[in-house]
Amino acid sequence: MIRTGFYGGSFNPIHNGHLALARQFLNDMELDEVWFVVSPQNPFKRNARDLMADKARFEIVRAATANEPRFCATDYELHLPTPSYTWQTLQALAHDEPQRSFVLLIGADNWVSFPKWDHYENILEQYDIAIFPRRGYDVNPNTLPPNVTLLNTPLYDISSTDIRHRIAEGLPIDHLVPPAVKQMVMEAYGNDRGV
Repeated sequence: MIRTGFYGGSFNPIHNGHLALARQFLNDMELDEVWFVVSPQNPFKRNARDLMADKARFEIVRAATANEPRFCATDYELHLPTPSYTWQTLQALAHDEPQRSFVLLIGADNWVSFPKWDHYENILEQYDIAIFPRRGYDVNPNTLPPNVTLLNTPLYDISSTDIRHRIAEGLPIDHLVPPAVKQMVMEAYGNDRGV
């Protein structure tokens, strides 16, 4: 089986924190690869009004991960019904990619609200899960099920929201996004904001 990390998100836009986290996820969970699963719509963020077009976000993620041989950008979830539910995506992947075992990466904020997820019990029963720390969300590793791991990663204080605001205000983002996608991000989000 190919042990594959499932890193889902809107990546609106992808940034250096996402990539650093994925590298640690890859190593700490002994994965063969990490898939960046670009999500069309988070069911908990249905009122989001500043989500860049799916194709644009996917192209930026693909460019950001192009030089990382064990990273893969995928638009798989963009072809499934919306809103996106992780359980449905994992079920579809189990059918289409039977040679892979997926390991789910989620933030501590999502772990705290995990019981609200669709079919969360099934996910917990059938998949390994890795949790990354988020500021303001404490997770006690001693209380976690055996198949759930709390990663010892730094707190990456970079947010996609902050990047979008910086672009709107004409501030630099060089230190926040990979050089390969800086121009793509500026154009995609700047044009969308009328900047």
